[in-house]
Amino acid sequence: MTKKQHIELLNRCIEISQAAREHGNTPFGALLADKEGNILLEQENIEITEKICTGHAETTLAARASQHYSKEFLWECTLYTTAEPCAMCTGAIYWGNIGTIVYAMTEKRLLELTGDNEQNPTFDLPSEEIIKHGQKDIQIIGPFPEIETAAAAVHQGYWD
Repeated sequence: MTKKQHIELLNRCIEISQAAREHGNTPFGALLADKEGNILLEQENIEITEKICTGHAETTLAARASQHYSKEFLWECTLYTTAEPCAMCTGAIYWGNIGTIVYAMTEKRLLELTGDNEQNPTFDLPSEEIIKHGQKDIQIIGPFPEIETAAAAVHQGYWD
């Protein structure tokens, strides 16, 4: 996949995150793409409207993907997301056997946006740090400064 293709798919995630916000959820979005870049699944955050504390876009997407595809197939797939996956989401991606993570902005940048809002008690724990303690060589690509402003814009005014 080229950088341009990654950015196109991340821009789709930003659109999904905007839809999540419009539907009453926290503004996060993710998608799963196959090795050719075809979108297989899309997912908004659902934790508020569905009252699921683990309803982050990435965790929910990994769970859905495991219902539809084999672990062998998922290893060749990429999970795209607006913000670097949190510890829970990184764990779900790991256990789901998704081979690559691509994100637009860092969790550290997300923390700057959310502050101490109790709805999103963001960890300061990069996904690379979590993955390096596991047994799988999951590739992590990000952040993409070219679209960080667009990814962050969906959060403006939400966490105030």
